[in-house]
Amino acid sequence: MSQPPLNIAILGVGRIGSTIAFQLSQIGNHKITGIARPKSKRLEQLRQDDGILNTKNQKAQITTLDHLNPQIPYDLIIVTPLAHQAQPLLPVLQQSSAKCILFMFNTFTPENLINTIGHERTAFGMSFFQANLKPDGRLESKITGPGTQRTVLSDPRWVELFTSSGLPAEFEPNMPLWLRCHTPMTIALEKTMAKGHQRGSGVSWGEAMDMANGIRDCFALIRKLGYEVYPNGKRRVDACPKWIVAFGFWFLSRLRNLRELFVTGTPECDAIMDAMAEVAEHAGLQKEAERVRALKPMRGDPLRVKHG
Repeated sequence: MSQPPLNIAILGVGRIGSTIAFQLSQIGNHKITGIARPKSKRLEQLRQDDGILNTKNQKAQITTLDHLNPQIPYDLIIVTPLAHQAQPLLPVLQQSSAKCILFMFNTFTPENLINTIGHERTAFGMSFFQANLKPDGRLESKITGPGTQRTVLSDPRWVELFTSSGLPAEFEPNMPLWLRCHTPMTIALEKTMAKGHQRGSGVSWGEAMDMANGIRDCFALIRKLGYEVYPNGKRRVDACPKWIVAFGFWFLSRLRNLRELFVTGTPECDAIMDAMAEVAEHAGLQKEAERVRALKPMRGDPLRVKHG
């Protein structure tokens, strides 16, 4: 059964937010509002194009704003900036009259968002499609096919919404734990791709083994905090020989398109590792916190100078 038209705000209209907004605007007569940073280049592009243009010269007409009005009773707000970028937005989201707020980013501490917004209004998701914004603002996205997988969502309503708009999605009943256990993979993948991009060819075997060891340390921390490693795919990664995990990252770092896709992930990795270390220290796990912090590049690392 089709859904009634919804009033939806997309907070953050970068490559992920633009893809979601573009797809949602194509079906259901939904009212889509894209909210970009004030005085940003992206805001200027959206206003100049009167919506979102893709590389096929197709347009999605959306309402464009430079701030979130908490008085508007949106049916859904989709938050797409990274966790550390979304932190300053939490007060206005808490005040918002929206019925549901869907956080579409990775976080080690999802309970903080639930406590701030309220359990009944909070939903989580993670997208896996590939998307990029050209310098002129045109959207290029790959939603299905090799290298993609279904978007994971915590609410069946939004699974139906995304799937009907051409964004294949699946329901995940334990999304907070799923996100917590996904952070080690995020750290390893983004750090590997950033290092590979810096070198222009890929990471060394030693660096790939460092990432495999780092994943193992992060999963060990999750267990010591009282959580299981979840879901089965993550448990298999945790249990398999480290050289197999290392080979995976060594190989992936040699794929130029992946290096370019994840090269900007260093700030996100740093923020996630800081959050993990802080939780570990609060739990009295000082050694585990030190191991997590050891994954961060040194301040003199050229990678940090370039991307930090």
